[in-house]
Amino acid sequence: MKTKKYTLRKFINDIHLWLGIGSGIILVIICLTGTILTFEKEIKSLFAEEITVSPINNALPIESLVKNLSEEGEIMRVSIHPEDTKPYEFSVKTNKDDRRGTTFFVDQYKGSYTKAAPNVLDGFFMTMFKMHRWLLLDISVGRPIVGIATILFLILSITGIVLWFPKKKLEKLKWKHLKPGLKVAWRAKWKRLNHDLHVTLGFYTAVFLIIMSLTGLFWSFDWYRDAGSAMLGTEVFAGRGGGPKVDSKVPNNTKQINFNEVLKITEHQLAFNGTTVLDIPKDENDVYNIRKYHNQDFLQTATDKLKIDRDGTVISKEVFSEKPLNVQIASSIKAIHMGTIFGWFSKTIYFISCLIATSLPITGVIIWLNKLKKKSKKKGKK
Repeated sequence: MKTKKYTLRKFINDIHLWLGIGSGIILVIICLTGTILTFEKEIKSLFAEEITVSPINNALPIESLVKNLSEEGEIMRVSIHPEDTKPYEFSVKTNKDDRRGTTFFVDQYKGSYTKAAPNVLDGFFMTMFKMHRWLLLDISVGRPIVGIATILFLILSITGIVLWFPKKKLEKLKWKHLKPGLKVAWRAKWKRLNHDLHVTLGFYTAVFLIIMSLTGLFWSFDWYRDAGSAMLGTEVFAGRGGGPKVDSKVPNNTKQINFNEVLKITEHQLAFNGTTVLDIPKDENDVYNIRKYHNQDFLQTATDKLKIDRDGTVISKEVFSEKPLNVQIASSIKAIHMGTIFGWFSKTIYFISCLIATSLPITGVIIWLNKLKKKSKKKGKK
C-alpha cells in the first residue's frame, strides 16, 4: 500500500486546522465583540434623548457661551454641527481626573445648557471594548494575547484563501472548478451546508478580515506600529497628541479676532458642510486650532485642519485630500479598522464580515469533528 505524500497543500491545511482549533475560543470572543462594537454609536443613539434647539435670529457669541459655562470647569473645545437645529457640544474638564472632558449641550440661541446624561448602554459597550482589546484581563496581559490571536487570524485568513482554490494546477483551472466554491448549497444536508458556510462565506469575507487584522495589530504591539510607520513612510497615530504646540506671534497690543471671526475664516478656508471642532485657547499664547470633519461626505472620517493666529493669520492648513496617499492611510488606520471610513456603507460590510468571522471557528471545528467521525467509521469497517 502506497503512503500518501505530505504535500504543501496538506501542510497549509494542517496549519489552518491546528491554529484555528488552538485560537478558536479567543477569536470567537474578539470577532463577536467586534461585531457588536461596529454599530455602537447608532445603537446607543436609540437609547439617548435627541436634543434639538430652535433657531432664533443669530447664535450668541461663543465667548458668551464659554463664560456662561466656565463655572462647570475648564472649557476644552466646542463642536459645531452644520445643522442649525443641533446644539453646540462643549467638552468641559470638570475635575483633574476628567481627561477627555464631559459633554455639555448648549443652546447657542438662548445660552442655556444641559449636561449629557449617561447612556444606559455605556457600561455594556465599555465591557465589549475591554473584552475586544484585552479579554477583560490586565492590559499588560490581555493586549499581547489579543495581538497573538490576531496574527493567527491573519494566517488563518490567508491560508483559507489558498485552501479555497481547488486541487488543480493553475494552468488547468477553469471557471467550472471555481464556481462551486462561490455559492452555498442552502438545501443540502447540514454537513454540506456547514462546509459551505465555512469555505464560501470565509472566502467572501477574507479580504476584509485581513484588513481588520493588519490594522488591529497597530494597537497590540509597539514593534508592529513602528514597522508599519516605517513601511508607510509616515508615523501612524501621529495626530493623537494634536501635533506640536504653536505659540502666538501676535503682540498683546495688536487687535485680536474673536471666535465668530475664527469661524468665518474657517468657512472661507474650508468651504464644505461638516462638523467644526474648535479648541478653546487656554491663554494669550495659544493659537486657534480647528478641525473640520467631512461627515456629510462619503469619506466621512476625513479631517481638514487649520491653525489661526490671534490676528487672523492662517498659520497652517492641512487638507486631507491633498495629503500623500501614505499619510492618508496612516491617519485613517482607526477608521479602516473599525469600518467607519465610509459611514453606513463600510460599517454594514464590516458588521456582516465580523458576524461571519465569529462563526468560522465554530463551523471549522464541526468540519474537523465530522472528518474524525468519518475516519473512525472507515477504521471500524476494516
